[in-house]
Amino acid sequence: MGTDNDMAPPVDRYNFLGDPSKEPSEPLPSKAPAADGHWQHQLLVMFLKNQIRVSPAMPVLAVLLMLTSLQWTSLLVAFGWFVAAICCLGIQFYLCQAYFKRERSQDEQRDWIGMLSASELLIGMCWCLPLFLFWNGATAMQHVYLIASIMAVIAVRLLIVNSFMPVLVAGTGVLTIGVALRCVYEAEPVYLALGGTIVALEAFFLLVARNLQETARDMLIFRAQKDSLIADLRREKAKAEEEKQRAEEANLAKSAFLATMSHELRTPLNAIMGFSEVIKREMFGPMTVPVYKNYADDIHHSGHYLLALINDILDLSRIEAGRREINDEPLSVLVAVEEVNHLLLLKAAEKNIEVAVKVPDNLPKLMADKRALNQVIINILSNAIKFTPAGGNIHISSGRTSEGGLFITFRDNGPGIPAHEIEAALSAFARGSFATKKAIDGAGLGLSIVKGLMEVHGGTVNIQSGVGTGTEVTVTFPERRVLGGPRGEVLAAPTIASESQRKLIAITG
Repeated sequence: MGTDNDMAPPVDRYNFLGDPSKEPSEPLPSKAPAADGHWQHQLLVMFLKNQIRVSPAMPVLAVLLMLTSLQWTSLLVAFGWFVAAICCLGIQFYLCQAYFKRERSQDEQRDWIGMLSASELLIGMCWCLPLFLFWNGATAMQHVYLIASIMAVIAVRLLIVNSFMPVLVAGTGVLTIGVALRCVYEAEPVYLALGGTIVALEAFFLLVARNLQETARDMLIFRAQKDSLIADLRREKAKAEEEKQRAEEANLAKSAFLATMSHELRTPLNAIMGFSEVIKREMFGPMTVPVYKNYADDIHHSGHYLLALINDILDLSRIEAGRREINDEPLSVLVAVEEVNHLLLLKAAEKNIEVAVKVPDNLPKLMADKRALNQVIINILSNAIKFTPAGGNIHISSGRTSEGGLFITFRDNGPGIPAHEIEAALSAFARGSFATKKAIDGAGLGLSIVKGLMEVHGGTVNIQSGVGTGTEVTVTFPERRVLGGPRGEVLAAPTIASESQRKLIAITG
């Protein structure tokens, strides 16, 4: 679904300038991944939002340091530093707010990064001043408190600015240098050790911040790729739904066309069959050329074949269009199977095929459409006869399922169906490799009509077959169509006054 542009190429981790062509709150564009600088832009946005969100933290620290330093520092010095610190923080807060007022060009963004770094540098220098302004007159413990306060500020700035390294280095770097200079100026072992520790911690903090930034960068890149994939999936889904709708519309149009054409073709076909039968029987006198009689017989036979094919197409189109209505009535499966077997007996006898029927006579009756049930049995049995070799046998059996339904099974010892063709055998106009190879006539509509009629009845069709092992076709009707118990006896009884009463009992039973 994606293209080559969806994959993010290697990114220069030291390139902190981004493309500000999008609003800060806008997600990364799905077709403009990290290679275009959007992830750097997002890192800057993260810093600005963090700075605005936790802006009260630094003033609180400034208030605490000012109040504490009043114990050994004059009010004028402490308050003057406090005002300077608040002003520096206010400048940066103003810059953070002003950045989001409009879109920034790439050149403007570079200038903005410089201003933000300068404001952070100014804040760091301001927070270094207490180490020199408040130092004299303080005790050793108060010196430790001052250093600890500056270290707390370094930690706070690290938490806030860790996603954007230039600003972080500008701020915490100055603070670390200020603490180190103060400790070196004291020239005592404890202060020297403390200064060295702070420098080492600063290096460690920068390393951690760099790793955090790389993690944030990777998350932004992955999010861009995820957004791209989601956008592609949405487009493909919309395209698939559109294609599905077109296919459904085309299928309905096809069904309507087939239904109309099938109906229109019946009239001329009936005329062809009627006139060919008149000629074949020589109803208006004998024909002087005997071969014409054979031609008339061929025309009549072909007409019958075409009429059967048209009827199949019409049935299939009605089923697909959802216009196949069924008239439920109590039916005996044994009677239906024997009637169809008798109808196709001559066809089976021509190939010396034995058809064995093993349907229990005490099987409950079935609530189904008589014509549809006969058509299901005819299509399956005629297929079995067609593909079973001469001298073969076909077994028809029926019974109840474990769920209470009713099944009818047709098993032959024909060539069988390859496993990869079984599913396709139930689709319309499907002809298997064996039928094509042996040039067996048929349009491939029989099983698809069976499937459609069974679905109308709420039933299923299952085919079990393999090359050289024969084929077993089982149709199963659901439990609600099986007339078992007293309800079945009442429905099947001839004493019911009307057909409408029988249907009412079938529905309410």
